[in-house]
Amino acid sequence: MRTVRGEIAAAGWRCGETAAHRREARVKRRRARRSVAAVSNDLRHRLGRLGEQLAAEHLERRGLAIVARNHRTRWGEIDVIAADAQRIVFCEVKTRRTGTSGPFDGLRDAQCRRLRRMAAAWLQEQDDRPRVPELRFDAIGVTIDARGQLVALEHLEGAF
Repeated sequence: MRTVRGEIAAAGWRCGETAAHRREARVKRRRARRSVAAVSNDLRHRLGRLGEQLAAEHLERRGLAIVARNHRTRWGEIDVIAADAQRIVFCEVKTRRTGTSGPFDGLRDAQCRRLRRMAAAWLQEQDDRPRVPELRFDAIGVTIDARGQLVALEHLEGAF
């Protein structure tokens, strides 16, 4: 015959434990199980990170300050958010190797709409964001050769 205390113990609960404590313990266990780095080391991800780094450096050379990188929303990720005194720029970075299709071939209408939705969410979430009169949506195409060297960087201002 099982008692209530036995059922609680079998479920992994302790007496006096709240739902918040259980949730916190579950998150800690999940983090402890992670045996690899949170950032993938896949070749495509490394290529994408390299392209985003080169795009961010390009924007800084053009006088923009990087406000955020790889901002996650429920609809996806904004690669680079930059700003100057006049505008906030939301950038989609497309990185390709030479010999494959062009970097902007992967830019579709649905993705442009999604970037606008993600930008609206970022603007609502951020209290300490720059307050400027203009928003701009850019696309930056980065082409990398087989040795990892920059071949071309194309910047389309106001792409969508």
